[in-house]
Amino acid sequence: MAEQIPQPSRELVVLVTRGTDHELSSVAFTIACGAITSGMKVYAFLVSSGVDLVRRKAVDITHVPPLDPLKSLIDDFLARGGIIWACPPCTKARGYAQEDFIDGVTIQGASAMHERLKAGAASLSF
Repeated sequence: MAEQIPQPSRELVVLVTRGTDHELSSVAFTIACGAITSGMKVYAFLVSSGVDLVRRKAVDITHVPPLDPLKSLIDDFLARGGIIWACPPCTKARGYAQEDFIDGVTIQGASAMHERLKAGAASLSF
């Protein structure tokens, strides 16, 4: 019997801690979109001020040249199958509810992210 060679992870979890005031939020979604292009299934888990990125209207105002506008990056990410989760305690601390977020965002606890990591997903933090 041939030896089984472990397959590289086909999933990526991107932990986003920065909000609309920092270029790393746009960098995170640029890299996340690149991972989708390379064939990976990508999950973005937004914590702390990262949850501000996906509020209705707030997503429209963030642009860090020379990167694409954040709205374009997030729209592309979602259209190509990316999953966005917003941390429940982080949303609650800011007084946000599900209806405050753009379509495609789910308030979801860290256990969903942990399941992906336990299954072998790679991770990046911004």
